[in-house]
Amino acid sequence: MVQIANEFLTVEINPLGAELTSLKGNVSGLEYLWQADPAVWKRHAPVLFPFVGRSKNDQYTYQGKTYPMGQHGFARDRQFEVEESGDQKAVFLLKSDEASLAIYPFEFELRVSYQVQDMHLVVNYDVKNTATTAPMYFSIGGHPGFKVPMTADTQFDDYFVDYRPQKSRVKIPLQGAFINLNERTLAPTDVATDISHDLFKDDAMIYELKGQENVFSIRSEKTPHAISMKLSAPFIGVWSPHPTEGNLVCLEPWWGIADDVAATGELSEKFGVNQLAPQATFNANYEITVK
Repeated sequence: MVQIANEFLTVEINPLGAELTSLKGNVSGLEYLWQADPAVWKRHAPVLFPFVGRSKNDQYTYQGKTYPMGQHGFARDRQFEVEESGDQKAVFLLKSDEASLAIYPFEFELRVSYQVQDMHLVVNYDVKNTATTAPMYFSIGGHPGFKVPMTADTQFDDYFVDYRPQKSRVKIPLQGAFINLNERTLAPTDVATDISHDLFKDDAMIYELKGQENVFSIRSEKTPHAISMKLSAPFIGVWSPHPTEGNLVCLEPWWGIADDVAATGELSEKFGVNQLAPQATFNANYEITVK
């Protein structure tokens, strides 16, 4: 494990998947990150790359060839190189190789960095298309799971999701594992949403953010302790396992999304996919704040 810390936070990251595995408040003494109970959900905060969500038939087509691709891509199960490990910042690097090119025909470098700044943890993604001639198509996202309840004297349904700015947002429903763009609705996110296990009976709640800055928070009136995520992503997923119930809620910033029910499977036509020119770099980040 790689550890970074300051006077407020102590953070641990596993080079396997460049996955955040611990987020502790030094003042509160609380562990804010879900601790990967395999009976409920075996991960902490996987990095989703080069796909977010499911592809139809777990495959996609590019330039006339069909490739297999599991849910959320392969980076979460790959060993990253520790490129930098300082007191307050760590950088992890994954490069394309023979194994990745067999299922994803793009040359790339993916850097995932973590940096503590006061009560904030900044997570940064840099994706470089290292090819010299061809564009690269990809998605990327985070999937951190947070402990809910956060304290021993509160319960799961004591908490709510708070949205800032307070306004309605477009909600994209899931039909099985896939989004249904034709059934988008306007969600009442101008007020908080009470958390319950039944809230997730239809899987994740997915909102369009259009790249504008948003803050999603998990709070309770019964404790001052809370978690907030600031992001400027196109989409966010809010998820907890169902019908299996666990004491966690995930806030998932996404630069990409699962296939639509009407998707052709052609990667270049995929809704929400990013196109990166040869030798260009894509950057995205989000910030977690705990108290």
